[in-house]
Amino acid sequence: MSASQEKLAALLEQRYGKSQQIPDNIIWTPQVEAMLSHKSVRTFLPDSLPDGALETMVAAAQSASNSSNLHQWSVVAVTDRELKQKISDTVARTVPTDRIPYLEEAPVLLLWVADLFRGAEITKEKGGDPFVFDYLDSFLMASVDASLAAQNAALAAESLGLGIVFMGMMRNAAKEVAEIINLPQHSFATFGMVVGKPDSSRTSSIRPRPEQPVVLHYNQYDRERYRDHIENYEKVFLDFRTAQSMKPKVWQDSVYESATSMDYMGGRENLRETVQARGFKLQ
Repeated sequence: MSASQEKLAALLEQRYGKSQQIPDNIIWTPQVEAMLSHKSVRTFLPDSLPDGALETMVAAAQSASNSSNLHQWSVVAVTDRELKQKISDTVARTVPTDRIPYLEEAPVLLLWVADLFRGAEITKEKGGDPFVFDYLDSFLMASVDASLAAQNAALAAESLGLGIVFMGMMRNAAKEVAEIINLPQHSFATFGMVVGKPDSSRTSSIRPRPEQPVVLHYNQYDRERYRDHIENYEKVFLDFRTAQSMKPKVWQDSVYESATSMDYMGGRENLRETVQARGFKLQ
């Protein structure tokens, strides 16, 4: 096995762990290797983003597929440290911590917005009523488009040597975040993304995923298939947490807690009310 092949094999082992089935027929390209190398980064240097990095990320985001070419998303780049700290303090109150260090450290917070504001304004200026935006699918479509755009931006950032971590907890304080960044009606911050130069002295590892039969179905959904593969993933999951000095926990307990604990919601139990107040009727 060549050095290059050994490197790729090691990457796959990190992604799936030693105790799971590892696909042996991956078609390697530079893009695939980059995607399989992804890891969330929560330790950053204070350096600013390289000149042109943000514009490159947005160009990549705009190159993602979007529904009917309607461009129903926006991104708010929070670079002002006092404003970013205000958002951090606001969100930190919704989780069991008094601060979010990686949000404070990173130079930029990107807030990805499901944005029907432009469409509503254009429609009203042309004498119409944007009543279609009252329906659930319009909100979902804009949220999906924001997600696709953000993932492209994440890949672009990582190709530049930057690190990112998505922040779903922005929805914990959705009303407050919208007010802080002056979002108009028919727009909603779906999630955040912290981006910056990783601190290699405090780096994390690639987090393993379940082996493919857990998520890959052929032709029809197999309701029982995942059960044959959970045990393997539990070992990999626990090994990762142990290596990262994290509290011991098995994956199924994480799933259970996410489905039964209101603490996990962190304020998102009020999300419908907030979203509707922002002009999305969700009919």
